Amino acid sequence: MLGAALRLRLRVLRRRPRVQRHRSRSRGGRAAGAEDVGREPVLLVSGMGGSVLHARRRSDPKFDLRVWVRILFANLDFKKYLWSLYNAETGYVEPLDDDVEIVVPEDDHGLYAIDILDPSWFVELLHLSMVYHFHDMIDMLINCGYEKGTTLFGYGYDFRQSNRIDKAMSGLKSKLETAYKTSGGKKVTIISHSMGGLLVRCFMSMNHDVFAKYINKWICIACPFQGAPGCINDSLLTGLQFVYGFESFFFVSRWAMHQMLVECPSIYEMLPNMDFNWKVKPVIQVWHKSPEKDGSVELIQYESTDCVSLFEEALRNNELTYNGKKVPLPFNMAVFKWATETRRILENAELPDTVSFYNIYGTSYETPYDVCYGSKSSPIGDLSEVCHTVPEYTYVDGDCTVPIESAMADGFAAKERVGVKADHRGLLSDENVFELLKKWLGASEKAQRRRHVSKAKVLDLSC
Repeated sequence: MLGAALRLRLRVLRRRPRVQRHRSRSRGGRAAGAEDVGREPVLLVSGMGGSVLHARRRSDPKFDLRVWVRILFANLDFKKYLWSLYNAETGYVEPLDDDVEIVVPEDDHGLYAIDILDPSWFVELLHLSMVYHFHDMIDMLINCGYEKGTTLFGYGYDFRQSNRIDKAMSGLKSKLETAYKTSGGKKVTIISHSMGGLLVRCFMSMNHDVFAKYINKWICIACPFQGAPGCINDSLLTGLQFVYGFESFFFVSRWAMHQMLVECPSIYEMLPNMDFNWKVKPVIQVWHKSPEKDGSVELIQYESTDCVSLFEEALRNNELTYNGKKVPLPFNMAVFKWATETRRILENAELPDTVSFYNIYGTSYETPYDVCYGSKSSPIGDLSEVCHTVPEYTYVDGDCTVPIESAMADGFAAKERVGVKADHRGLLSDENVFELLKKWLGASEKAQRRRHVSKAKVLDLSC
């Protein structure tokens, strides 16, 4: 029955090939009207997991494979090309295969990489909405008169790398310069999502004069300014599962994701800020059975300041197998030290007086905060067992990923901070968010269109 439905849907798609995206390109390519002359350019900046990544082989110029996001054969290609090791000398994450390099496609003025993360026929066939990223927002902006390549641009990047790495900083500077010059010298409005806000903040801290020169407004959506305690603490111990239900059979497994994240500076940079004055400090708890204490069970609590000892102990035996060889992946202290310096840079960021800042954050969704492994009746013996344990969370209000407390704590003199009832990824397609954007941009849609994207059951742990 399912096979017949898929074949029928495929026949329909063959008759009507990608009408919606064709229309978007047509609108984006038209000549600017008189009403668009004064429009300032918009640059969309994605977050964790929000950019298409391609693998290329240095030995074969023709080899070019999309490895993130990829629905069909996702796990196989993910492990083959995206499993990497951190190079402490360069600060970069490098593929296990020396012949491979990971790149972000620049098509469509940077918008392709952040639009539909898997633009394959299979995704369109089943309308797997968990990979529709900035798609609706791009459509909305185009309908407001923004032009791709003139007043609308995208910035995707290798989200595994540090938020302050040279390549990310120079890439953002180049994109800002392009948007500024192409629009006739108009200052840029940045709209960032999630971890993209940390990347922008790093850029502002490290390139303050450049930021002031090119930026007029910065609109931040769902940024984990002080970290995402429950999600990120757990991601270093057990990984992330992006999708549940039927769609999960086509996606990257939690374990495969975990092996990549252990070496990701960007994940370490989103650990809860140890110096932030949390209303209640986030903790990790472990029900532990101690052989030294006659097998007695006790609840051990690790506050944010002493979680490193748990990470080190839990991950001491962690390893993966690549091309038949064992590769150890313990908690990486070199990455942690790098991330500690990143946190200092983030804290030193100052908003230029000439830049208007706006903050949108998600509300009304249970958001992981504290994490607990094991139970009194089923305790953890060796702490390395934590990495193979399903966690229990305590929750606070937020967007499923970032607590309100963290998202609101930007430390800037914001023009407005607005909470919207939507989850982490849903904020990118929410009509209330769109109304706020149009108000702050001084824009309006020429004709109201119904935008409908069916939602899969998604745990929005992507930042």
